[in-house]
Amino acid sequence: MKVPSQPDGGPAPVGFREALVRLRTAQKSAKGVSLYSRHVNRPLGRLLAAAAYRAGLGPDQVTLASAALSFAGIALIALVPPSVGLGVGVWALLVAGYALDSADGQLARLRGVSGPAGEWLDHVVDCVKITALHSAVLVSWYRFAEPPHAAWLLVPLVFQLAAVTTYCGGLLTEKLKPRPLPGAPAPQPSTARAVALLPVDYGVVCLVFLLLGLQAAFRVGYTVLALAAVLLLGGFLAKWYRELADAPGRPAPPLLGGPSGPAGAEAARDAERVSSPRSG
Repeated sequence: MKVPSQPDGGPAPVGFREALVRLRTAQKSAKGVSLYSRHVNRPLGRLLAAAAYRAGLGPDQVTLASAALSFAGIALIALVPPSVGLGVGVWALLVAGYALDSADGQLARLRGVSGPAGEWLDHVVDCVKITALHSAVLVSWYRFAEPPHAAWLLVPLVFQLAAVTTYCGGLLTEKLKPRPLPGAPAPQPSTARAVALLPVDYGVVCLVFLLLGLQAAFRVGYTVLALAAVLLLGGFLAKWYRELADAPGRPAPPLLGGPSGPAGAEAARDAERVSSPRSG
């Protein structure tokens, strides 16, 4: 998506409707995205991104707003006794934070200001959010819920381990995988995969907090999602390792006896350009 520029080089301002149109044409691929993210969270994020654009906000400000709402909901889980009303409030805060988490990247693309610092901030907030959410459930169960057996307190820890490993493993895999060659067709999304990914979508995890005031139902629903996260993590790890094992490697600089200095460095770069599909 190319955004027209003003005389000073910045993007020309557009109205809310025009911003929505441009955002629709600049969506990331739906491959590997669950139905919730594809049909609920991304459209919500698109509306919020257009509103933030008209309000003159930047992507980092939207990221911080997402963090504020998410951490407010997480704090309520740990600090307030469970109730039906609390569950609705927690769900609303978490879902709004998740939608803003989608909006910040869309706003960055609309403004043409994507950069490593914004991406870093977004990923750090996401990692802290995922870790804190399951920690808050553990604290809530310990303080207020009185589960039938102490073993229930292991469920949030297992869920946290699976969720954090999935998040960090997925990010690392995307960084290490060779990029598609220029002009390569975009991968087609799979509806079956989008349905299978629903249990590990953060938005679906948020939904279970609507049961927070019904502790027995909440424990069951939360535990089912935890089991799904563990099972899917096993599949993810095998898939990611296979993809990286099949990817062409990069030549490592020799430790001893190889060319050194500028000529050796240039030779290594030439070898990498030949062997890696990232070149060009």
